[in-house]
Order: sequence, then C-alpha cells, then structure tokens
Amino acid sequence: MHRSLLTRLVDWLTYVAVRVAICVVQSLPRSMCERIARTSANLLANRLRIRRRVVRDNLQQAFPEWTAEQCRQAACGMWEHLLLMVVEIAHAPRVIRKTTWRKHLRIHGMEEIVRTMWLDRPKVVLSGHYGNFELAAFLFGVFGFKMFSVARELDNPLLDRFVNEFRESRGQQILPKKGSAPDVAIAMEQNGAIGLLGDQAAGPRGCWVDFFGRPASVHKAIGVFALSASAPVMVCTATRRNGLFDYDLRVEGIADPADDSADTAGLTPLSQWYTNLLEQAIRRAPAQYWWVHRRWRGAPPRGRVSRSAA
Repeated sequence: MHRSLLTRLVDWLTYVAVRVAICVVQSLPRSMCERIARTSANLLANRLRIRRRVVRDNLQQAFPEWTAEQCRQAACGMWEHLLLMVVEIAHAPRVIRKTTWRKHLRIHGMEEIVRTMWLDRPKVVLSGHYGNFELAAFLFGVFGFKMFSVARELDNPLLDRFVNEFRESRGQQILPKKGSAPDVAIAMEQNGAIGLLGDQAAGPRGCWVDFFGRPASVHKAIGVFALSASAPVMVCTATRRNGLFDYDLRVEGIADPADDSADTAGLTPLSQWYTNLLEQAIRRAPAQYWWVHRRWRGAPPRGRVSRSAA
C-alpha cells in the first residue's frame, strides 16, 4: 500500500476513534467522567508509565527538594488534570454559556481584562501549558472578546480541523503557527488581540530566560509582536480549584510598553517577566502543568541567560 494512503487511513481511523471517545464522554454524567479520570490517571502514571521518565526528570529539575513520593503524586495529579481537561473540552459548549459561567468561575482581575481588551490598540494575551488554557481561551469568546490564537497544527488534519472547530465555536480565530506572521501583523494593525502560549521550547535561536532556576528558551516572536506594536501583554491562567468546571481565571500581570517600565525595556526583560509569572502560577498548583513535554532543551550561548527577579 502506498505510504500516503496508509497515512490517510491511520489518520482517519484515529479521528474516528477520538470522535467516538468524545461522544462517549459527552453521553456520560460528568460525575462519572470525573471518577473515571481519577482512576485512569493512576493507570497512566504508574502502570502504563507513559512518558514517565520525562515527567519525573522535569519535576526533579523544577523541584529538586521534592521526595520521590511527592514527584509521583504530582505526576499522577497531572494525568488526572489532563483527562479532566478532555472532559471539560467535550462538555464546554453545553456547560459554559453567557448565563452559566458564573457558576463555574471566579475571576480575579475582571476589570483589568475588560480594560485591556477594550483598548483601541493591539494586545497580546499570554498563557502557558498550565491549568485549562483551552477553556480560558474559550471563555474570552463567551465574554464577547474576539481573539486570534496562534496554535501549532496537529499532524492529523482531521483532528486538527475538529479541535479548531471547538476553539472557534465561541469566536476565536486560529492562526497556524507556521507562516502566520503576516496574519498576526494584520491583526495587530487592526488593534486585535493575539493569543499565545509562552512556554514552548524555541531551540538554540530562541530568547533564553531563567525558568525554575534553569535556562530555557522562549520564542522571540512573542516579544517582537508586543514591542514592535507597543501592545500590552496580559498574562492569564485558569487554575482548577476542585473537580470539573471549577476554576479561578486570573490575570497574573500586565506589562505595557507604553509605560516605559523595566519589564518592557527589551526582548529579554519582557520574556523573563512573563516567564516569571508563569512559574509563579505553576508553583501554586504544580500538578496542573504539562510536565510531559521537554521544557529544558539544549544550552544557551554563554552569557545569554536572563536571571529571575528576586
């Protein structure tokens, strides 16, 4: 069989399996989904041991003072959180609406959100692989704020389209990570809001910052977008309190290049500023971070790493 045909067949079968799984999740009571997620988390973390070494190494690097048992509990908690995220994404269009979001959310900094999003200027809304960042972006649409979110395309085009349909169901517009610079520039020129994740490894050519006491690279484009357009950067997180659809949506901080502060004095200070805020959020609930991806890769050129503010 020709490889391209085989690839398309695998993509289609994977897509069907995912759609069936989502249908099952949507048909089950949320309380049952929550119990299944908690049971399955232990299976994934301690029996199947999916990416166990990566998760363990990341936790040990971030929290060198932790015992092996603390790392194990955090790893299990991470898998539970990821499974609950899947349940929430499946149920969100039915649960989170303009008339119901107050039942599920406490918003810390609503005035800052509204004031920033209503500015007649371009703006950057930043988060990381922490909490339920997908639900946070979904909520901005529920609130009536249009946002252009930059996201990496999934390898499976069928799944990519399916995921983006959810993301765009409340007004987001998804821009592919590759080749999106012209679209981002147009959105910024129209005083739009750009949604980005600020904790993706950018390789040796990225901007190097201090993250949990170790060098990590971030994409320069985030700072370039903000500084070149004099766009305020708002860091937001959605942290689970207890169970499904029970969150604190929080503004971690806002940096405005127009204020001429030290945090926006250049690409590296701005990158370190938002990295510090993401680290502070992760330290509040370490089990809600995606320790499954390798955040620390390679080493920076000598003298190229910023240091966290005291």
